[in-house]
Amino acid sequence: MTLQETLTKHILEAVHSVFNLTIDKVEFQATRKDFEGDITMVVFPLVKALKGNPVEIGTKIGSYLVENVAVVEKFNVVAGFLNIVISDVFYVDFFNTIKSQDTFGYVSPIEGDTAIMVEYSSPNTNKPLHLGHIRNNLLGYSVAEIIKASGKKVYKTQIINDRGIHICKSMLAWQKFGEGTTPESTGLKGDKLVGNFYVAFDKQYKKEINELIAQGKTEEEAKKIAPSILEAQEMLRKWEAGDEEVVGLWKKMNQWVYNGFEETYKNLGVDFDSYYYESNTYLLGKEVVQFGLEKGIFEKDPDGSVWIDLTAEGLDRKIVLRSDGTAVYMTQDIGTAIQRVKDHADIGGMVYTVGNEQDYHFKVLFLILKKLGFDWAEHLYHLSYGMVELPSGKMKSREGTVVDADDLMEEMTQTAQKISEELGKLDGYTATEKAALYKVIGLGALKYYMLKVDPKKQMLFNPEESVDFNGNTGPFIQYTYARIQSILRKADFDYSSVAITSSGVEMQDKEKELIKQVQLFPEVIQNAATHHSPALIANYTYDLVKEFNSFYQNVPILPEQNLEKKAFRVQLAKTVGTTIKNAFHLLGIQVPERM
Repeated sequence: MTLQETLTKHILEAVHSVFNLTIDKVEFQATRKDFEGDITMVVFPLVKALKGNPVEIGTKIGSYLVENVAVVEKFNVVAGFLNIVISDVFYVDFFNTIKSQDTFGYVSPIEGDTAIMVEYSSPNTNKPLHLGHIRNNLLGYSVAEIIKASGKKVYKTQIINDRGIHICKSMLAWQKFGEGTTPESTGLKGDKLVGNFYVAFDKQYKKEINELIAQGKTEEEAKKIAPSILEAQEMLRKWEAGDEEVVGLWKKMNQWVYNGFEETYKNLGVDFDSYYYESNTYLLGKEVVQFGLEKGIFEKDPDGSVWIDLTAEGLDRKIVLRSDGTAVYMTQDIGTAIQRVKDHADIGGMVYTVGNEQDYHFKVLFLILKKLGFDWAEHLYHLSYGMVELPSGKMKSREGTVVDADDLMEEMTQTAQKISEELGKLDGYTATEKAALYKVIGLGALKYYMLKVDPKKQMLFNPEESVDFNGNTGPFIQYTYARIQSILRKADFDYSSVAITSSGVEMQDKEKELIKQVQLFPEVIQNAATHHSPALIANYTYDLVKEFNSFYQNVPILPEQNLEKKAFRVQLAKTVGTTIKNAFHLLGIQVPERM
C-alpha cells in the first residue's frame, strides 16, 4: 500500500472519529522544501463542511494520526496545510514489498471486465507515413499501453482509408507515367512509390488548370474540367461499379502501400491487433439510419436526404444520408463503431486518436451513438492532438514537402551516431552493437520528445534538440538507466540476498526522496490512463531520473563499507532502473544496458 493510500485510510477514520463526518477523498501534495514533512494534506476542502479554523482542523487530524498510526512520527500545520513526518519504518517496509516486483505499478486486467479499443494511425493509401502520422502512432500506441497497464484489456486497431478520389489519383498517374514500375524494379518502398505518383498527378493537374485559365476559364471552372480530374472521377466510378481492371490495379497498388506501412510500423515499434478498411466499411451504417428514422432520432427531408437535428445540444443539423442514398463519413463512422463492438463483444469504450481538426466531427459522432442507445457510447474519447511543425514550417502532401516518417527515423539515428561519437563513450563496442545503440537512442529521442508534450498542444519538433544528452530528453533518461546497469554489473556481491531493516540502513533524505518518487508510479499510471496523456509518464520519469542522479552524486553506493547499507543502495538503484524501464515501455521506448 502506498503512503497516500495508507494515510487516506487513516485520515478518513480521523475525520469520522474526531468530527463525526464522513468524507470520500483526501487531497495531498508534496511538502514544500522549507517545511518539515514527507507529505502534506490540504485541509482547506474540509473547512466549509466542518465550519472551523483550518489550523485547528489540521492540528486535530495530525494529533489523531500521531496517536493511532505507527508510521506517523509527528506533524506541523502551516495555514491550511498539514505537513506529516513519516518514520523510516514505512519506507523500508514499502521498499521491501516492491523491490522484487518486475512490473511494480502495473495492474492486471480483471477477468470478465470490459475492454477498450484504441484506434490510431489510420492513414491514406496514396502516400507514405509522415511526421504527423508519427505523433499519431506514438500517442495511440502509448495510450493503449498505459490503459493496459492501468488494468484494462485493450484492442489496438486502425481504419485504413483505401478508397476515394485521392487513391484514384495515384493509380491514374501510375498508369500514365509509371511505365510498369514496381517497388522491386525501383528499389523504393511501395508507399513511397505510390506517393510519388500522387505528387505527379498533382503537378499534371495544376499544369492543366493553368492552361485552361490561359484559355479564359476561371480557376474554379478549370479545376472542375481539367482532363486529369475527370479521368480520376471516371476511375472512381469504375471502382465503385466493380470494374475488373480498375479493382485489380487498386488491389496491387494498395498492397505495395500496405507492405511499406508494415515496414515503417516495425521500425517505429508500434503494432495493431486488427485492421479495418474503408473499402469494407463505407457502406456500413446505412441500415442504422433506417433504425434511427423509425425511432425518430433522424428525420428525412423532402429531397430524400436524412439528417439529425442537434441544435438543442448546441451543435447543428448533420446529414447522415444523401438524397441519392449514398452514405457520408459520419454514417460510415457510426457503422464502423457498431461493427467493432459486434467483432469484440467485450468492448466497453473506444479511444480515437485523430488530430484536433476533427474535434467537431467526434462531438457529433459520439452524441449520435448515445442517442441511438448504445451503452458503450458513454465511454468514447477523442484523443485530440495538435499539429506537429518543424522549424521550417508546415508540410504539404500534394506538393511533396512532407517530412517522411522513414527519413526522419533514419535522420534521428544518424544524429544519435554523430553526438555519441563526439562524446566518445562507445569504446569496446562492435560496429553491430553501435548501429543497434544509435537506433535505440535516436528513436528514444524522437518518441520522448513527441510524448513529453501534452497531446492537445501544437508542437515544434527540433531533431537536434531532442537528442541532447542533458535535460528533459530521452537520451538523458536512457543514459541514467545505463548508468544504473553499470552499478549493478560492478556490484561484486550477492546484494539481493541481504535483508534490509530500518535499524540497519538509517535512511538518508536522498534515499527517502527516491523511494517517495518510485511509489508515485502506480498513481501516475492511473492518472495517465484517465487523462489519456503519455506526457504524465514521460515527465514523471524525468523527475525520477533527476532524483536518482541527485542520490547518486550525494550518497556513496559501491564505496559504502557497511554491507546492509551498500546492499540497500544497490537494491534501490536496481528498483529505480526497473521503474525507468517500465515507464519507458509505456512510451514505446527501449532502454540500453550500456551507453
